[in-house]
Amino acid sequence: MASTFGNRLTVTIFGQSHSPAIGCVVEGLPSGHMVDLDELSAFMARRAPGKAAWATTRKEADEPHILSGLNSSGATCGAPLAIVIENSNTRSSDYDNILRTPRPGHADYTAQQKWHGNQDIPGGGHFSGRLTAPLCAAGGIALQVLASKGVRIGAHLLQIGSVLDTAFCARDVSSRGARLLAEQLDRLGDGRDFATIDSAAAQAMKDEIEAARLSEDSVGGSIECVAVGLPAGIGGPLFDGIESTIARIAFGVPAVKALSFGAGNDVAHLRGSVNNDPYGMVDGKPSPLKNDAGGNLGGITTGAPLLFRMDIKPTPSISQAQDSVDLIAGTAQRLSITGRHDPCIAPRAVPVAEAVMALAVLDSWLSFPPEQQ
Repeated sequence: MASTFGNRLTVTIFGQSHSPAIGCVVEGLPSGHMVDLDELSAFMARRAPGKAAWATTRKEADEPHILSGLNSSGATCGAPLAIVIENSNTRSSDYDNILRTPRPGHADYTAQQKWHGNQDIPGGGHFSGRLTAPLCAAGGIALQVLASKGVRIGAHLLQIGSVLDTAFCARDVSSRGARLLAEQLDRLGDGRDFATIDSAAAQAMKDEIEAARLSEDSVGGSIECVAVGLPAGIGGPLFDGIESTIARIAFGVPAVKALSFGAGNDVAHLRGSVNNDPYGMVDGKPSPLKNDAGGNLGGITTGAPLLFRMDIKPTPSISQAQDSVDLIAGTAQRLSITGRHDPCIAPRAVPVAEAVMALAVLDSWLSFPPEQQ
């Protein structure tokens, strides 16, 4: 069972939803980087549960405790960085019937077939979205390292149900496009509690989530994430390409069902003459003149903004009665799920997308730096 990813920068995630603690071990971080713990805590708080009507009522502080990997000055020292996050608000009794009756849309049935009752059941065990907290802890530090290299990463809710936000201006690589993208990232970083570029879209998305909640249902969404300031030449071909590295981490995040880059699925309907990004001389060097490729070709960054979209399924835990089976009796069973669950996962997954991008980019930069391509 792989709980570790990465080449030069490796991250191991451990713990379960209702275990005493969850955490991660990060190896390969450059030494000498001062970790801003206040900034890390603020980043973690964006993912933390129990803060809004559109999130689960389970309250967890999600305060990261660094056990090792920093020197007395608070800088990375070359040793593995170990982070622990305590679980303090579990209600395991909410899951008493899951061993017999698997929840539709969850991994209960497949886990039972694989481990035959030995799996940890409460809260989904290690299948839980709770494990994105240590992923964000590792990603928050990677974000700080990349910021010191001039790289800026941001994400927003592109869509909730039928409601759309303004898209990132990342496929327009003109000076105007770069200015608009910087303004969009500034807007997202202004402390707003709901990550949209357009405030009107935020309210419409909240209304969409509330409508789903009131009907004892849930709704899915899409997150758009961008990295700006990357040089050309980071990554490698085939299976260690930047897209492959992002995808390996992203598809380890519960509820992620699709991932696309640049123009994404639209390329299936285009001709090459439209989809290709032409080159020109910009500031004395060759550069793509548009960015439908999403900032990478052949698994290697082009220097244009690196852009991906991550699609999140509706929360499978809903109060509406659903068809299931009693695995012990071998009979049909109707199941109504109780407990504390997000009516929409996507809002709290925005910092998760940023963590995915940061960890993939930093690992690729360390593994395949541009000067070695």
